[in-house]
Amino acid sequence: MRGARVGGVACYRPGYDGLVTHRSRYTTALALALGLAASALLAGCGGDESEQKRAEPKPLVVKEQTSSVSQGTGGYVVTWAGVLVNPNRWLFGENVAATVVGRDASGKEVVRMEQPLDAVPPSGALKFTGQATASARPVDVRLTYRPAVWRKASRIPSAYVPFPISSAGTEKLGNGSYLVTGAVANPFQRAATSLVVTALLRDKAGKLIGGASTYVDDVHAGAPRRFVLTVDGLSGAGPVARTDITARTWGSSGRPYEELAMSGALPASTAKPRTPPFARDRGYQAMPLDRRP
Repeated sequence: MRGARVGGVACYRPGYDGLVTHRSRYTTALALALGLAASALLAGCGGDESEQKRAEPKPLVVKEQTSSVSQGTGGYVVTWAGVLVNPNRWLFGENVAATVVGRDASGKEVVRMEQPLDAVPPSGALKFTGQATASARPVDVRLTYRPAVWRKASRIPSAYVPFPISSAGTEKLGNGSYLVTGAVANPFQRAATSLVVTALLRDKAGKLIGGASTYVDDVHAGAPRRFVLTVDGLSGAGPVARTDITARTWGSSGRPYEELAMSGALPASTAKPRTPPFARDRGYQAMPLDRRP
């Protein structure tokens, strides 16, 4: 502290040392306040993250399903088709099963079948079909599903590239049957040992009316394999207006799909251009200069 005498009275003014002490205390208090705020913020973020990790997976969603009954040689043929959607972005839905129960007019159970379903990829859909034989004609057919066992995916959702379908065609055979043909390709560098091809038939309104599935084995990259399948039991349905065809890896586990994704997808195009370059550049329109001061 520095002193000065003015009019016989001693006056003391805070000097440089006092100013430093005051600012140091203020800076320390401010740093402590900021540290406490940052700690609270990090604790809140950590709590939100832990809550997200503890969040239960959402169940599979039954987007649509249908069934039909037709007369067969050994009884009544019950066919069904459905679409399950996985709302979880980072999880595979595995070990799913569909239980089909058919009852006659008196309520008696005439057919029951449990169908294991293939794994549902993250943020993906499973289109499936099935068939069973009943001794009596069922008038009520219901499908129920066993909950999925969830497993974390090892790749991001975009790594699970869909299997391309080409040269697809649908031909009416008569008696409610349709012939579906086409070719399935493998977009991954590793060969796909077994694929399931499913065709879902829809009417003019887009309603699902039936479907069927078949298997294609040993599909190598760059070598599409043809498939042929028949959809039966649509004698009572309206005319088919559209056919949706998809392919997926076979099995209740998502491991085969993950192994293909880990091998890497093929480039979109590796062929060299076959057309000559333009003799003159098409040019572009230059943007006006900004001459503002």
